[in-house]
Amino acid sequence: MASQTRMPEPICLIKNEKGKGLVVQPEALLLLSGITQPMVVVAIAGPYRSGKSYLLNRLAGQRRGFALGSSVRAQTKGIWMWCMPHPCKPGHTLVLLDTEGLGDTEKGDTKNDTWIFVLAVLLSSTLIYNSKGTIDQQALDNLQYVLKLTEYVQVKTAPEEAEDEQPGLDRRAPFFPNFVWAVRDFTLQLEVDGKEISEDEYLENALKLKDGSSQEAQNYNRLRECIHQLFPERKCFVFDQPARRRDLPHLEELPDVVLDPEFQQQVERFCSYIRQNCLPKTIPGGHKITGSRLGTLVVSYMKAIQSGAVPCLENAVLALAEIENSEAVKEAVALYRGQMEQGLPTETTQELLELHARCEEEAMRLFMARAFAESRERFQAELTVQLEAIKDHFWIQNERTSHKKCMAALQELFQDLDRQINDGVYFVSGGYQLFQSDQQALVERYRALPGKGVKADAALQDFLQKREPMARTILKVDRELTEKEEQIKSNFGAGEMPLPGEGLARQGGTVLLGAEQEREAERKREAEREAENLKKLLKKVLRDRKPRRRKQWKEKESTNNQQSKVPWQRGRAQSCGWQAGMAMGAHLAPSRCFLAPLHCRHHAGRPWAC
Repeated sequence: MASQTRMPEPICLIKNEKGKGLVVQPEALLLLSGITQPMVVVAIAGPYRSGKSYLLNRLAGQRRGFALGSSVRAQTKGIWMWCMPHPCKPGHTLVLLDTEGLGDTEKGDTKNDTWIFVLAVLLSSTLIYNSKGTIDQQALDNLQYVLKLTEYVQVKTAPEEAEDEQPGLDRRAPFFPNFVWAVRDFTLQLEVDGKEISEDEYLENALKLKDGSSQEAQNYNRLRECIHQLFPERKCFVFDQPARRRDLPHLEELPDVVLDPEFQQQVERFCSYIRQNCLPKTIPGGHKITGSRLGTLVVSYMKAIQSGAVPCLENAVLALAEIENSEAVKEAVALYRGQMEQGLPTETTQELLELHARCEEEAMRLFMARAFAESRERFQAELTVQLEAIKDHFWIQNERTSHKKCMAALQELFQDLDRQINDGVYFVSGGYQLFQSDQQALVERYRALPGKGVKADAALQDFLQKREPMARTILKVDRELTEKEEQIKSNFGAGEMPLPGEGLARQGGTVLLGAEQEREAERKREAEREAENLKKLLKKVLRDRKPRRRKQWKEKESTNNQQSKVPWQRGRAQSCGWQAGMAMGAHLAPSRCFLAPLHCRHHAGRPWAC
């Protein structure tokens, strides 16, 4: 939401210091930088001690604010500023500029008067010229500062205008404010040839040009022509004397009942017009001036004045355009980044390209709406380069984000499978087929997950490849157990398999003696050697697992051994293939079991009975 500032009282914007001249006040610039609303800037200028500050206080809806003086000396020095929410235009800020009185003879050097008037014209959207008496030749002569505008303010002229009598004069008008002439202590009747006229007609009659081409006519018309060309929008208000002469030094303290009723009506009509009809300050191109932009214009004009150069309106606008277009690029880049981050990761590269195109279009639209026409193309090209560079960054980030998200999903899905591996579920005959079935089910669940991004397949391949050594180990154990089972089956044939615990092996009920008993003993020793090899292999597999899981397994084993005399009831029983051994007559002694005996439900706490 646009910010606004309500100042409790006016502050100095440009100070007129003796010996230093005009100096911009940093505190005022800081305050302006915080106002992002469009600004209606009303400035008042005119001879000193003519009641300018009183009119602005009434515009502010206050009796006090800008300082009023009761002496013949000018009270206001430099330019003072008062910011407040606009009473009739929501979302706008009203800025009142009170300027130092013109023509104070005690100041000696009056050159600053010209610059103060020029600044009031350049900074305002409505200029009030306040004078006393009537609009006559003397009053117009006092407005000589308008003529100075043609000397002190320049615009860049086109080549075809170089030979014009007054090159580029009318081209200043878009930079200049509307003009309101306030005539104080007016005593005449508003009529011409016995016919009543309006205040505006009174002003236009005073600004009529004299026919003829004589030198006298040219001198008479010169100022009037400047006013016509520089201020095409003109308005006039006349005011009666507000109170008795002896009460004027305390005008701000007088209650309404003491003020002249006609004067009060005139002031109300004046304030109503200014509040309702004065437009926001703009520059060519239709850009509205905010607080920060007004501060930029102040600094730009003051640099030209302090350097001794003539303020160039287009240079000031160009300086403002440089700042604004740079800010427009930053805002567009920020919008692009925000929208791209919300859309990542994309499922495909094509989706990423389409996302980039949409975000780039939105960023360009924002830039074009914010940017000034001056130097726009250069900053637009810079924005395009920045967006392309950021797109490459997001291309990499899109892959990283997708890969990270996929790996997290895979690790979560495969937690149960890893737990079963650690428990030895798949280190049995036929375990590899069971392992493959369970793993494939998890892969299918992973592929069904939405929003994995462009690295979904690559992440899966990397994940499975890292698990390949474990899969090969399970397959090897499965094959060796299966081969042993087949070997035992082939040795015993289709007859009765020996049972564990028998001292002698039997075949078909007949006792095997001599050489046959020796062969049976050799088969037992071979089975024990195979079991020892499998035990070493499994220990190596478990040792290669992650240190954290190995630590947890050992801590669990230690806890079970210490807390229970019957560990197999506390721990989770594991299988050493006892049932298969029962069928094959190759049951293992506890010392040869390739699983920890305390974790084997067949050996833990049970005597050897084979």
